Amino acid sequence: MDLSKWVPKDISDKYELFNYNHAAEILSQSFPSEWDEICQALRSFSITIADITTAGGNESSIPPKLASCLEPREWKEIRISGDLIIKFYPRRGKKGTFSDIPFDQKTISNYIDGHNIDFVKNRVAVDFEWNSKDQTFDRDLFAMRTYYECDIISVGIIITRSESLNKVFDELGKEIKAKYGSSTTWMGKLLPRLDSRRHGGCPILAIGITPDCIHE
Repeated sequence: MDLSKWVPKDISDKYELFNYNHAAEILSQSFPSEWDEICQALRSFSITIADITTAGGNESSIPPKLASCLEPREWKEIRISGDLIIKFYPRRGKKGTFSDIPFDQKTISNYIDGHNIDFVKNRVAVDFEWNSKDQTFDRDLFAMRTYYECDIISVGIIITRSESLNKVFDELGKEIKAKYGSSTTWMGKLLPRLDSRRHGGCPILAIGITPDCIHE
């Protein structure tokens, strides 16, 4: 898919991009300020070989590099919770209309709870997964789907490792290759989940970190 109309060329040259439910179009047309801030963060984002080889998983020095670009611009980690209130409206007479006043109601506490997203600003959500267990993608996509269905966000972005980084890991030796194994968060684990629509109707732009992000 040609995203040149929606994504700046320097971003598409530096990262790999996968567009679901017109996420790139929504970002560029409906949220130009937020999209510009994300592009600025992606331009300044870089990693080193030392970052890659240092232990720490998703708590390594790499995720804070993106956070340092977004948090000063008021992108905040958000967690939501909510109760489901069910109201029972009686019909007036055998063929009458339904009453405007419920005769009973039931509350399911914490019907929505524990869903958090790394960065949210003005209906745009961003999650960054560098090297967690791949099941983390299920949590991320379910959270974005829930936020979308609750009318909190309009579009989501997930940033993770591109498959092209695997060659770099191979060159760094068996220990590093094992550290970034196939069961961790990388694009090869995210795309099948997106293809199977685990994000529901939420527009998602998947962004892959490539070797072009490595600077020494």
